Amino acid sequence: MRLWYAPRTISVAAAIALEEAGLAHELVPVDTAGGEQNSESYLKLNPKGRVPLLATANGTLLTETGAILEYIAACAPDAGLVPADPVAAAQLRSVMYYMASTMHVNHAHTRRGHRWARKPESFADMTAMVPETMSDSAAFFQNACLQGHWVLGDTFSLADIYAFVVCSWLESDGVSLDDFPGIAAFIERMRSRASVRTVAEKGLI
Repeated sequence: MRLWYAPRTISVAAAIALEEAGLAHELVPVDTAGGEQNSESYLKLNPKGRVPLLATANGTLLTETGAILEYIAACAPDAGLVPADPVAAAQLRSVMYYMASTMHVNHAHTRRGHRWARKPESFADMTAMVPETMSDSAAFFQNACLQGHWVLGDTFSLADIYAFVVCSWLESDGVSLDDFPGIAAFIERMRSRASVRTVAEKGLI
């Protein structure tokens, strides 16, 4: 497999999942700061112009973090990244979908305002709201999603990988982890995992 990624973006979740699953893969950096995601060569692979992008062993190209994480989990069922119990599986997906549809979008308002508006004053207003909206999302995650050490209580899953990456943006978005001790402890637990240490050593985090 090949994973196109950019450091400190949501694509890091896919890299962590590949490590958790023990799947052989190659990492391909994309210089998003330099605009490489909008290059003709990259857009031929992913017309969305975003990361992550995963090429499977047979050459199929997959986009969208949630879909990529689900594919990785399906390729390595023994890793237990998605529980067999349908209710637990639905719970982890509900957290991942919240991260994708709400918390990640809140974060994007800091530097991706052009996706929703054109006027500079609109960008400024969206940016000013980010600490509040990210705090609200952090409170929801800490109080309603974390059911113990992990989203599924004692069971580690894809949802924890996804949430870790998104929560790692909180401080840069003006949210103090001192206000969210549950998240701070969760982040430290994630950082102690071999998969996260490996990805960090490669410079993705």
